[in-house]
Amino acid sequence: MNYITASSGIIQGKVSKNGQQLFENKDAGASDFLLSVYQHFSLNYPKFYKMDNLSKLGWLASEVLLRDSFDQSKYQPGEVGLVLANRNSSLDDDIKYYETVKDIASPSLFVYTLPNIVIGEICIRNGFKGEHAFYIREHFDAAFIAGQVNYLLDNNILRACICGWVDILGDEYKAVLFLVEKQKSDNAVPFSAENMNVVFD
Repeated sequence: MNYITASSGIIQGKVSKNGQQLFENKDAGASDFLLSVYQHFSLNYPKFYKMDNLSKLGWLASEVLLRDSFDQSKYQPGEVGLVLANRNSSLDDDIKYYETVKDIASPSLFVYTLPNIVIGEICIRNGFKGEHAFYIREHFDAAFIAGQVNYLLDNNILRACICGWVDILGDEYKAVLFLVEKQKSDNAVPFSAENMNVVFD
């Protein structure tokens, strides 16, 4: 049995963890909102300012997810991985990069024209070196994600996994992440598609 030991969400101006709202700023556009989240939680990671919005969204959601609920000392770097998905891939950046091609192509935008870069940013921040994957799906498919994560945990490829949805296009964004571990903790619930959908919806 695997367990959801924490969850986080960043959805249209609101930040939550384990179902409790932590921050709200509904009047800001996506870029300004993400910066306000970074500032609200007093995060100190200068590389944040260089990230694209997809990476900022996923990175911030992971910071909220792991804060005060993840004992990284219990794991080796290769025992923690990520399985993420979204609908729009890196389209938010692809559009911005295409605009620069008309003049001088921007290398700083080009490096973010892959959706899995957000996984890299989270792994670099935390030193995670386990298996990871990013899938493009039409909608959040909890059963599909649960299948991927359970395979990794049940076969002892990983002992902990961050999974979920990180999607942004313009000012429409939604990130919902789950921390899944083999070891049960206080307030943990069984890891299942049904329990993921309860949080996601």
